[in-house]
Amino acid sequence: MKMKSGISVMIAAMLAGLAGCAGGGATEAGGREAAPGATAYPFSIKNCGIDVTFEAAPKRAVTMNQTAAEILIHLGVGDRIVGSGYENFKVPDDIAEQYKKIPILSAPKDTIKHEKLLEAQPDFVYSSFASFLTAAQGGEREQLHKLGVPTYVTEFDCAKHVSVANADFPMLYEEYRRLAKIFGVPAAGEKLASEQQAVVDKALGKVKKRDKPLRVMWFYSTYAGTPWAAGPGGLPQRVSELVGVKNIFDDASTKWAEVSWDEVAARNPDVIILADLTRGEPNDTVQEKLDLLKKDPLTSKLGAVAGNRFITLPGAQMDPSYGSVQMVPALVDALNEIP
Repeated sequence: MKMKSGISVMIAAMLAGLAGCAGGGATEAGGREAAPGATAYPFSIKNCGIDVTFEAAPKRAVTMNQTAAEILIHLGVGDRIVGSGYENFKVPDDIAEQYKKIPILSAPKDTIKHEKLLEAQPDFVYSSFASFLTAAQGGEREQLHKLGVPTYVTEFDCAKHVSVANADFPMLYEEYRRLAKIFGVPAAGEKLASEQQAVVDKALGKVKKRDKPLRVMWFYSTYAGTPWAAGPGGLPQRVSELVGVKNIFDDASTKWAEVSWDEVAARNPDVIILADLTRGEPNDTVQEKLDLLKKDPLTSKLGAVAGNRFITLPGAQMDPSYGSVQMVPALVDALNEIP
């Protein structure tokens, strides 16, 4: 009973604070003229089919995962993050100083739970994964909205593993723009989008032309011995198209598909792209994947394995994130070295 009472008091305090923020935003929208290019509050957007209204720029944001926090840092609003979670890889050096100031609300490689999320008294919650905002995790979006806490989930993952139509970098850039508008810094979103598009354009200018596209498998990990590979409707598929290779599982039913080693052998990829993961799950690391592929009687005979044609990419880049655009130059350079 004491815990329940404490949470009730905490929620009441949080809602009171949010009401104050909302009042300021409404006054601005109803009376004062917003600065040129600035966000005029309140404003509403539709995100993953849900209408979300923002009464004012967030001051106490919680990011449900590490890559979400990194995006906000690159938008220049990292100082407004009061909590984050699901840390599962090394923080890039260029933002490490800012990132270490953020309180971590979950155990390493774990998700933020609802009670812990509320304790941070957020006025905005941002997640790169729909599965992190459920009753069993941080809380359902509808539940948080009723508490006066608006949320945003990347449009790349409105539902777990479901293929997304038109999944492409412009969709990621639009996420930057929307987040920047939410935080009242729209120019930062445009700047970040332009910088990242330039990285992609420069890399694509170096693509080596081939008479026949190389056939690739995006090998993410295994669960109970079953391999998971990139299918259609995600950034790996779009990157494959951009750099001129054929994803052997582009006909799968989901963007991350549970396949079989027999299927992999039958499709016999020319190149295997290995996701380097640090979650601690079996066959997450590149070395584990290499050991598996080279020692198994079936996979050891694959053309890519026998020819040692592997390309390693950070697994975090394969999900939409600030680092995702780096897949393009890294993949182009590696593919250009393959005869």
